[in-house]
Amino acid sequence: MSVGVTGSPRVGLKSFPTTLPLADREVVLTFDDGPFPPTTRRVLAALADECVHATFFLIGQNAARSPELVRKIAADGHSIGYHTWSHGILNRVGQNVAEDEINRGIAAVEDITGKPTAPRTVGQTTAAGEPTRFFRFPGFASTPRLLDELNARNMVIFGADLWASDWNKMTPDQELAQVVGRLKTARKGIILFHDIKAQTAAMLPGFFRFLKDNGYHVVHVVPSGPALADSGK
Repeated sequence: MSVGVTGSPRVGLKSFPTTLPLADREVVLTFDDGPFPPTTRRVLAALADECVHATFFLIGQNAARSPELVRKIAADGHSIGYHTWSHGILNRVGQNVAEDEINRGIAAVEDITGKPTAPRTVGQTTAAGEPTRFFRFPGFASTPRLLDELNARNMVIFGADLWASDWNKMTPDQELAQVVGRLKTARKGIILFHDIKAQTAAMLPGFFRFLKDNGYHVVHVVPSGPALADSGK
């Protein structure tokens, strides 16, 4: 599914009034806070085993520590989104600090994946042909000004429709039961996981069995419009 600001500027019913136009039993898989080699590699392996693709919202400083893993995420065909430099909670800091968190996080990832030609700083209007990018606020903590500025930069803001709550301590079986129960109620949607969590990596094969056995389809979302500069990876 191609996603752009014109049709879907802000998606995810946990944060916004609208979400992606998914059919019944369609899900979008998203993973936050990586990359973290011990668990991100296990997540990538589980995705590859099922031939499905996800979107990874990367923290800039983690990307800078593991550039080879960022390249693998891209090479495996997954979509890459941005999640600030250090997971700062942007509605608790001043505008300048928030802008720096956003811009440093984007720059760190794009130093690895390839930089677009258009200049990118918060507050600029969208340049002609500006490629679409995906962004998720840490903790979904946004401000009206930041939302408007990022949409103006041709960024789609992702919330989520349901989540695994994998920031809480639980076993893989407990997490599986929880996310399956929520999905049975919602029937479709953008699901939030964290690829830095060992319990999530361990839970995924069972989750994919549930999806397959119950007729669910994983939808891969990709940015609409011009692609980012080819990184040669």
